[in-house]
Amino acid sequence: MTDPGERDHLRAADADREAVVERLRAAHGEGRLDLAEFDERAAEAWAARTYGDLTKLTADLPGGAVALPAATAPQRSAEQAAKPAAAAKPAGRGPGRDAVGAWLTVSLINVVIWGIVSLSSADWVYPWWIWVAGPWGAVILAGYIGSRVVRS
Repeated sequence: MTDPGERDHLRAADADREAVVERLRAAHGEGRLDLAEFDERAAEAWAARTYGDLTKLTADLPGGAVALPAATAPQRSAEQAAKPAAAAKPAGRGPGRDAVGAWLTVSLINVVIWGIVSLSSADWVYPWWIWVAGPWGAVILAGYIGSRVVRS
């Protein structure tokens, strides 16, 4: 474990910044900070880089500085350490399949609307749906091809 002085120089995480902003929000609610000072300190908390930067923002409040978690490496069980990284990922549908599903759903709805309008007007209507389905589909296809090239 690191000593407190050394810890002040370690990088803070978003969760640490959020904890400090919550403490500042509570102090504002208690009337200890006015709105301008709360805004100033909250902005400084979100801009803070180290634990030391965050500690200074709550040091003058009752209860002292917010207790930030000790900086330690994430612990892995022996079972997790034995698994390769790829095996640790949850199985399921990737974002590519979700994008294709959304594109297909929206495209199908647009084609159905176009078909209903064409049938109800008893005339052929310009296939406007292609301007929705085409570019979106091209972006999905380019992403798919790009991911295949990167994997090769």
